[in-house]
Amino acid sequence: MGPGPQIVSYFYFDKNKIYAIIFRVSKLFLRGGYFMEEAYSNKKDKKAIRETVLKTAWPVLIEVFLGNLFGMVDMMMLGRIADSGEAAASIAAVGVTNQVVFIALSLVQSLNVGATAMVARYVGAKREDRIESVVRHVIILTQILLVLPIFILGLKYTEQIMGFLGAHEDTLMYGKNYFKVIIIGLIFQAFNFSIYAVLRGSGDTKTPMNINLKVNSLNVIGNAVLIYGLLGFPKLGVTGAAISTSMSQLVASIMLIRHIVKGNTIININLKNRFKFDKDIMYNLIHIGIPAALEQIAFRVGILIFVRLVSSLGTVAFATHQICLNILSLSFTPGQAFGIAASSLTGRSLGANDSDLAEEYIKTCRRIGAIIAGSVGVVFFFFGSYIASLYTKNPEVIKEASKILKIMAFVQPFQCSQLITAGGLRGAGDTVWTLVAIFFSVLVVRVVLAYLFIKVLNLGLIGAWYAMFSDQLVRWALIKIRFKTNKWKYINIR
Repeated sequence: MGPGPQIVSYFYFDKNKIYAIIFRVSKLFLRGGYFMEEAYSNKKDKKAIRETVLKTAWPVLIEVFLGNLFGMVDMMMLGRIADSGEAAASIAAVGVTNQVVFIALSLVQSLNVGATAMVARYVGAKREDRIESVVRHVIILTQILLVLPIFILGLKYTEQIMGFLGAHEDTLMYGKNYFKVIIIGLIFQAFNFSIYAVLRGSGDTKTPMNINLKVNSLNVIGNAVLIYGLLGFPKLGVTGAAISTSMSQLVASIMLIRHIVKGNTIININLKNRFKFDKDIMYNLIHIGIPAALEQIAFRVGILIFVRLVSSLGTVAFATHQICLNILSLSFTPGQAFGIAASSLTGRSLGANDSDLAEEYIKTCRRIGAIIAGSVGVVFFFFGSYIASLYTKNPEVIKEASKILKIMAFVQPFQCSQLITAGGLRGAGDTVWTLVAIFFSVLVVRVVLAYLFIKVLNLGLIGAWYAMFSDQLVRWALIKIRFKTNKWKYINIR
């Protein structure tokens, strides 16, 4: 989080605060040691809060960090394919496919936001008996309303969709099978995301971490075997990467089902119980999920337009862009991890009717996350060229990627702050304002500036990233404004 607004706020005079200080000082003289006792108590409370935050966040941090790291390794493997043309087209194919996958999973996550918020509230309010119904509703809705249509359309109109997203002929040639296999694996990935959301809402962040570490390790091994044709397997290139990814998601689904059946979790599903429609749960999913879904749609539409602008710069520029995005995914790690922690802890605190504790959890998450994000920014600034060289030997790509990473190094604290604060707002069920922030920052700021920088000022790929930089700053400001209003503390969840 940027320090400026915080420092400035200290110079505003609040008469109520002044009265409170006078009152406490008076007690200090009347009752010796009162002030010191309160300070000690506050110190203990803050320490307990910090420990709870770290306990909740560190498994997510490890999971997301290593997951992104594994994703970087996957991209590096594709970049090291002997044929440089095939390597560039394979990376571009992954970038194009990811746009569809991200849209699908973002919509799934929009419903999962509601599931996480509900489960966290129910745990805080000691109403764990409602969790089974939440799980049933969110899985059925995501699979039927979201995954099934994308599955059918994705397999039937593969080339048309990829072409619309900016894929050139070489990308289509190598990437259409990759696209189809990933779409099939989306069924399992969506299921996994829903279960992870419920587990994290209950405060269980270790189970998703353990399962993801195992399947991601399996995916990396599978990628190496199937991309390069090791251990007697055929050399499948980018298609092999898709097979490995989808199979690893299937394995994750099996592990999650096994975990639930064994009764090792707060999720207690009795298959003998018939599904019963619950209007309150549906209300919560719709009330929280629709703004979250619209937020993701606005975000992805903005990204699609943005990607189209970037793809017009050619395959090499687009591949460079994908490499930078892949590297940048590491920088989202602290924001994502502590954002998930903030979401769960905020929901549980509000469920227990302790809004002050919810606020303190968000602030603590934000402080710790900012320190980590700042460190990542330093690495990007000084070692960007070295990191880029792990993906490619092309000196032009490495030079351009290094410039981009230097730009994004400066935005890390702001990026992290908005991700964490937005996570806390979603945990409270406040998804309307995050929709407003995304709509304005991505659809207006990023898209308009990208068009201006690329098409009008001819700044090329670096111009696109100037637009992304601006998007992050504007989004940080809008999210912080909402947090300061305290209106998120009074969102009702049935």
